[in-house]
Amino acid sequence: MEPLYQTILNDLKEKILSGTLQPGSQVPTEKELSDRYQVSRITSKRALTELEQLGLIERTRGKGSFVKKSTQKKLTTKRILFLLPFSNDLSLGNFSEGLLPIVQAEKFEVMMTNFDFLTSHHANEITQEFDGLIYYADDENQHLDLLFELSLQQFPTIILDKQLHDLNLPAIYSDNSAGGQVACDYLIALGHQKIAYIFGNDRLPQSTRQRYLGYIRSTSEHQLSFHTTLEDQRATLNNLLEYVTTNQITALVCENDLVAIEAMRILKQGGLQLPEKLSVIGFDNIQAAALVDPSLTTISQNFKEIGALAGQALITWITTGQVPDSQKVAIHLITRQSTKELIHD
Repeated sequence: MEPLYQTILNDLKEKILSGTLQPGSQVPTEKELSDRYQVSRITSKRALTELEQLGLIERTRGKGSFVKKSTQKKLTTKRILFLLPFSNDLSLGNFSEGLLPIVQAEKFEVMMTNFDFLTSHHANEITQEFDGLIYYADDENQHLDLLFELSLQQFPTIILDKQLHDLNLPAIYSDNSAGGQVACDYLIALGHQKIAYIFGNDRLPQSTRQRYLGYIRSTSEHQLSFHTTLEDQRATLNNLLEYVTTNQITALVCENDLVAIEAMRILKQGGLQLPEKLSVIGFDNIQAAALVDPSLTTISQNFKEIGALAGQALITWITTGQVPDSQKVAIHLITRQSTKELIHD
């Protein structure tokens, strides 16, 4: 059974697309829809909000909602859907800084929204309303059915952050493996030999696995006697102080900056001096990385370039019909105060 707001949304969308509601005509108000469908004002408001996000109506405070006069033109061409786990990309990385100039130069519009959009839109609706999709793969198993349907229809779809090998869709992603190796190589160059890799939680996404494997490559190439294993349940924030002390660890490569910042807090509370007694490296270069004490050495991803490459690849696919190749984007090390050359006692 579909949600009540979806019933309202579908009814209004059908009337707009069929011409029953003409461009410029007024759409029923939230109260009118509430009375007609016997639903709450919140439900009717959500239906109107979805219609506005689709570009079908425009809402004017104090006057109401009206069918857009340019609706038919916008429905047929030049629209890209950008799907993220959250409402904007700032929590992940500013992809739009690179993406928007590329697509705007080609006269494409971008609708950026979160995964809630998929509760009310199926694959066929997406292919009818948009020319292409950029999808941030937060979880490799999420929305596989939808993405598979789109791939079967050869709908231009670019994946960000991870490769979804089962779907054979092109992906734009950071070189996470190189990032893990560069982080560990840098600590080794500072004289560290007991270097641990710290995980944030039980879930091990592709990006984290790749960073970990880069760390393992570095410890192997430098023939270090110690490295963290995936089976070691102590290599987490919950057991961090005991893990560090027991193994006489002098440096940490952390899954990401949030894990690194929390690790530093735990270690400082435990009486360890940072970076004098223990160096820490994160991954992502989030804004907080430069603001914590000590400021965090980290591996930076080039989100702007990822966004630009995704836009270029998608437009090429849309305009030529040629499926682009996946692309791996280089990372770089940003050194700050959380790392220091190891001084042996």
